[in-house]
Amino acid sequence: QVQLVESGGGLVQPGGSLRLSCTASGRAFSRYAVAWFRQAPGKERELVVAITWTGGNSYYADYAASVKGRFLASRDNAKNTVYLQMDSLNHEDTALYYCAASLSGAHQDMYQYDYWGQGTQVTVSS
Repeated sequence: QVQLVESGGGLVQPGGSLRLSCTASGRAFSRYAVAWFRQAPGKERELVVAITWTGGNSYYADYAASVKGRFLASRDNAKNTVYLQMDSLNHEDTALYYCAASLSGAHQDMYQYDYWGQGTQVTVSS
């Protein structure tokens, strides 16, 4: 069993930055692929980035085209935490951001994830 708690959301001006955190309870967090999803009002939940642990301190992150070059994911398995650094934010990034974990690897499909956090709101507005 894994419990995920997101934090770090808030209100930011266009062009600003935020760093989201997803902290997991439970052991063997490094076994899980972790993803960030987001859901804007009236829209479907979409994948932002999926992160796969590849051994040692290495991981592979697969980004959505809309955030590539602006968002940077990282994970610290010693702290059971995954981060999402978000730069050059724009209005289209406004959404509820969720952290999710999967034992079966990284997936584009949200239904393949076993555990979800409660979400943290990111609002980009001037």
